[in-house]
Order: sequence, then structure tokens, then C-alpha cells
Amino acid sequence: MTTVTPEPIPAERVDVVSPERPARPGRGGRHRSRLGEAGIGSRPGFLTYGLLAAFVIGGAYPLWWSFVVGSGTNATRGETLPLLPGGNFLTNAQKVLDAIPFWLALWNSVLISSIITISVVTFSTLAGYAFAKLRFRGRDGLMVFVIATMAIPTQLGIIPLFMVMKELGWTGTIGAVIVPMLVTAFGVFFMRQYLVDVIPDELIEAARMDGASQIRTFFHVALPAARPAMAILGLFTFMTAWTDYLWPLIVLSPSNPTLQTALSQLQSGFYIDYSIVLTGAVMATIPLLILFIVAGKQLISGIMAGAVKG
Repeated sequence: MTTVTPEPIPAERVDVVSPERPARPGRGGRHRSRLGEAGIGSRPGFLTYGLLAAFVIGGAYPLWWSFVVGSGTNATRGETLPLLPGGNFLTNAQKVLDAIPFWLALWNSVLISSIITISVVTFSTLAGYAFAKLRFRGRDGLMVFVIATMAIPTQLGIIPLFMVMKELGWTGTIGAVIVPMLVTAFGVFFMRQYLVDVIPDELIEAARMDGASQIRTFFHVALPAARPAMAILGLFTFMTAWTDYLWPLIVLSPSNPTLQTALSQLQSGFYIDYSIVLTGAVMATIPLLILFIVAGKQLISGIMAGAVKG
């Protein structure tokens, strides 16, 4: 019987790992460590900060330019790049208050935008949940119909919509602005696309097995998960309703305007003082800035919730 003696392993090939000294990574380890150093934990470079600063300055400069011209006189508009504000903003603001029913228009805009936002977010979340997680006959066909309505230009419906409001006797009232915008196809589509991915079907089945009704499942399962998307939809809906100009201009009277239609009265004369016009524009933008600051946390969390999916 032949005995086979194993060949000894050379000393240079023995990889001894000491508890006090971890093993040195090979090529794959060095590659992974470099990726880790340049990955999530690394800080952005100078180019990234430079591009972000350029975008911020480029986006904020029009508002700053409006404030600078609005705080000066009409001659300030002739400067190519006005940078420093003047001292006439409060005087020009008082002229705006004297020229148009500013406080009435502000109240109308706040009321209209708030009601539209609450209604759109509520109905869009309910409809989006139904299209995303409930099974019923004709679901896909109805969703295609909802999406198809987004392809119809708004201007095509203005004349028949005005005729309907005239038959109802709503022309000249803010109800004519609110009712046609109580729900939007984009809101339903947006919430449906969000809820399809964010809520697992197993979670809904577990709630049903525990005896929860459909309404209770919606409030305790779907609603908490939908809050980031609801915040984003509410923010953009409020901004859209706030800046809407065409339909309120047609259906409302000059004595009961929204803020955007009231500001257009500042340009109705033969001589247009752009310092007054831009002062009114800045005053109309301040509520939106406050809303963005207050809702900014929810907006960022909603965007990050979709960005870090999986």
C-alpha cells in the first residue's frame, strides 16, 4: 500500500489572519473600498456645488429683479441688470392697494386655491387607491379614459363650460372657478402610479384577514403611505390654482376678481408703470414662497421616498 504524503504549502502562500490585524484586501477588496469611498458617503465636488449655485441664482434672479424694479421707479427698468433695491417698495405697495381691490382678490385666491387643493387631493387619493389596488370590471378601460382626457386642451372646453355656468347662474361668482377644478385627471393618474408601487398587496390582504373594512384599510394602510405624494400633489395643485388666469378672467367680474386677474388691471391704462406692476407681482408671490417654506419638508421627503425605492 502506497502512502501519499501531501505537499507542504509554501510560507508565502499562507494567509494568516490575526484577530488584532485584519487581512489586507485583494484586488476585489481594494476595488470595493474605492467604490465605497467615492459612493454614498462621499461629498459632492466643486463642480456639483457650482452647478447647483448656478441653478439657484438663475431661478431666483427673476424674482429678485422684480423686487428691485418694484422698489424703485419706472426708470429703474431701463437698467440692464439691476442688482440693488431702492427704497420705494412700500410706497409702490400702497399704490397697488389703492389701484386694485387687493385684499378681496387675495381672499378669493386663498379660498379658491385651498378648496380646490383639498378636493383634488382627497378625490385623487381615493380614486388612485381604487385604480391601483381594487379589482373591478372596467378598471383598465376607465383608467385609459381618464388619461385620454388629459390630451384635450383646456381652451376647447371654455365656451361650453361658460354656457353651463351661465345657465346655472354662477357667472361672476367664485363657485364657477371652484367647481370645474374639484378633481383633475392628472391627480388621479399621479396617485394611482404612486400607490401601485408603494403599497404591497400582501399588506392589504393582511388587513382584510384581520377583519378591517375597505374604508378602514384605506385610512390605516393606504393613507399613511400616500402622505408624501399627497403633499406633492397638494403643493402643485395649490400653485396651479393660485396662478390660474384665463378662466377666472372670463367667468369673474372685475369687482370680484382673483389676485391674478386683479393684477392685470394694473396694466389696463395707457401709461404702464412697471414698478407698480412688478410690486404687485412680488406681493402675489409672497404667499407661494411661504407655502413652499412650510411644505418644503414634506416635498423633499416625498421626492426622496420615490427616489430611494427598493
